Amino acid sequence: MDISIAILYSAAVLALLFGVYLFLDYRRGKQEWKKKLKTWYPEEKRKSAISLWGDRFDESPMSEKLTKKLKSANVSLLASEYIGIHVLGVLMLYVVFNMIFSMAALPSIILTIGILVSSHFLLFYIRKNKYEERLNEQLSEVCRLLANGARSGMTITQGIDLVAREVNEPAKDEFKRLSNELKLGVPFETALRAVQKRNSSRDFQLFIATLLIQKRTGGNLAATLETMSHTLEDRKLLHQTIQTMTSEQRYISLIVPAMPIFILLFMNNIIDGFTDPLTTPIGIIMMIAFGLGIILSFFLIRQITNIKV
Repeated sequence: MDISIAILYSAAVLALLFGVYLFLDYRRGKQEWKKKLKTWYPEEKRKSAISLWGDRFDESPMSEKLTKKLKSANVSLLASEYIGIHVLGVLMLYVVFNMIFSMAALPSIILTIGILVSSHFLLFYIRKNKYEERLNEQLSEVCRLLANGARSGMTITQGIDLVAREVNEPAKDEFKRLSNELKLGVPFETALRAVQKRNSSRDFQLFIATLLIQKRTGGNLAATLETMSHTLEDRKLLHQTIQTMTSEQRYISLIVPAMPIFILLFMNNIIDGFTDPLTTPIGIIMMIAFGLGIILSFFLIRQITNIKV
């Protein structure tokens, strides 16, 4: 009797262990299948209402102009994100001026709007054509890759595909799009003309014209691109030297307008009611004159340091 009970007890334990093993094996297989299904059919995460509104705004015609400006300035933000940052900036700056620096409501609102509007225009003025400048800086590398590809026996289409894989942004997007268009059967000249319309910089126009002329007339493409690469590299070094020599003046153009604003805020924090006269008609006129003087000094310093190569 005792032996039969021991046998039944041992069989029960073995059955339990075997069942646990089968259960764990089933769970492991189920998790693996879930991972495979997620890679095959990725789930779209639910978006918030704010994200949906932002997506609708980005797809609307209202955002096209702002999107082009952001791309030209080489700012990696969506139009809705840019506007959202400005809305958040209005709230934060008003709280800082009104509660922390104890300014009256009207000067706080005027100063907040003035700072955000000026920062909007300054961003696109300082980074004007930054996308094209960044693209021009990569042209020497692009020419070198195409020249090496031509020497190794590649066609110009294969060289463009090589550039699309090797270079960084923003040239990567342009040449990847060009490579895809050529693979789809778009004529070479038509595809290059489309790229030429999207980028109006002088260096890029010269680069496209060189490729078109070489495609029509033939010749030593590798030698031509190598010469252009050296020329563009020399221009790039000269431009960087000028930027380094004028960097102090360019930073002064930003610091000088900001200093009076900080002095005004600190004085208002030390002396109660220091900014109250600014709410009077004479004070408002003085604030407008002060703002115009700041804008004029900024543009004068910028024009002096704007040396084109």
